[in-house]
Amino acid sequence: MDSPLKLQEQSKGFLFDSVLHKQAGFPKEFLWPDLVRAQQELSEPLVDLEGFFEGDEEATKQAANIIKDACLRHGFFQVINHGVDPNVIRDAEDYMDHFFRLPVSEKLKARRMPGSLCGYSGAHADRYASKLPWKETLSFRYHENSSDLVVLDFFKSTLGNDFEQTGMVYQKYCEAMMDLSFAILELLAISLGVDRKLYRKFFEDGFSILRCNFYPPCQEPGSTLGTGPHCDSNSITILHQDQVGGLEIFTNNVWQTIPPRQGALIINIGDTFTALSNGKYKSCLHRAMVNKHEQRKSLAFFLSPREDKVVRPPQELVCSEGKRMYPDFTWLNLSRFVQNHYRADDNTLQNFTNWSQSVNL
Repeated sequence: MDSPLKLQEQSKGFLFDSVLHKQAGFPKEFLWPDLVRAQQELSEPLVDLEGFFEGDEEATKQAANIIKDACLRHGFFQVINHGVDPNVIRDAEDYMDHFFRLPVSEKLKARRMPGSLCGYSGAHADRYASKLPWKETLSFRYHENSSDLVVLDFFKSTLGNDFEQTGMVYQKYCEAMMDLSFAILELLAISLGVDRKLYRKFFEDGFSILRCNFYPPCQEPGSTLGTGPHCDSNSITILHQDQVGGLEIFTNNVWQTIPPRQGALIINIGDTFTALSNGKYKSCLHRAMVNKHEQRKSLAFFLSPREDKVVRPPQELVCSEGKRMYPDFTWLNLSRFVQNHYRADDNTLQNFTNWSQSVNL
């Protein structure tokens, strides 16, 4: 059997395989020094979307107010009665095993190329040399076009016709997440007091990324992280986590857990939407822990605008703040900055602003 931790001649780092937890000794590349444990559970009201979908204005106002309160403080909230078929979610979670149980050589057929957002990655070792995350990921693009089954095409072209059903499962999942994204964007607009269709229109020709995260059991969960502390650079993220749990956010100067809630999906604000709200709604540091005894899976749907579209807040939010908090930029430039120049953290947006001005983007 191949060694689970092996050097690749064409890679600057290690290749992470899901059997890594069986080897003796703990690789230093995965150590995260001075880890501080979460001290409490995040206690927030759930956002019930049933009234919104039924056109109930009072229920819509209540949902928007809960969202506003969360986004002013940390940018995380959970939604229920979100309209996504539980069977679609269950299938998407189950079909992750179809890929992550493949031999390493097969998974590498979908290997992510340097600078790309899509493909297979083991511990992001193609990008970093230390503080590697204890996980494998598979990411692929989705955009709103019913005549172009881009997710299905990704699986068939990279992994072969045997993965046609897997591709259809994730095509349906992405379509459901896109529909939910439009609902969330409308509620965000209502909560900010701007035209309720403004953000929805802005993202109608955008694209998204679905990332499947697989976290194997780890014999030293107190020494490493499944995902390091970061803020998402996209606009909004819709996360489904399984019942193992592991998501934590940094708010009020402490790490707080967000335990799984049956039937709920987690939404969080990314840096791009922070700019679209003129800094009013904040993206928040978050991380993923690993488990000693159980594997963990999650699905993260990252919504982003079209790559060349200018990210600019509505004028009424500029007037309310009295100034622009961030200059114009495109998602393509922010994405390239994160992929090629900067490891995402809570200062990504400001450092991107400084960098883009220095290179006259």
